Amino acid sequence: MGKFGEWFVMLVAGLLLVIWLYRSFYRWLHTPLAVNRLTLGKGGELEANDENIAFLEQAGYEVISGKHRVPIGIELDGQPLGSRLYIDYIAELDGTMYIVKTARERMPMDWTGSGVRDRLLVYSLLLPECAGVLFVDVKEKAIRTIHFQVGE
Repeated sequence: MGKFGEWFVMLVAGLLLVIWLYRSFYRWLHTPLAVNRLTLGKGGELEANDENIAFLEQAGYEVISGKHRVPIGIELDGQPLGSRLYIDYIAELDGTMYIVKTARERMPMDWTGSGVRDRLLVYSLLLPECAGVLFVDVKEKAIRTIHFQVGE
């Protein structure tokens, strides 16, 4: 191979390296922070005898992840406060992922528009790649599917 061939190979390799670096930087620059902090499918361990998981599986859902703890930093008048959000499960049905929240006796759900918004919208905004939120109430034998359309 002559001198021209060597230069041509080096030029192509350098050009590919520059394109790869540009695309990596562009992808990093345009990735939302929430996506970097919370990785779906890496939540807590699933318990074998959990009635919520059994109920979801009977309805055809596959529970792919256990409890996620999402830390939230808050500053109030210059004082740091700590808080967290809990996602009970991540479930999948026909290739579509859902955030799962379970009913709690001490926190009854208000099934009005504002009640659902105040309690569940934050989860949909936190994980926009999920299709919606499933609210599971084993005692009532109900799985309610909530979809949010913001700004429409």
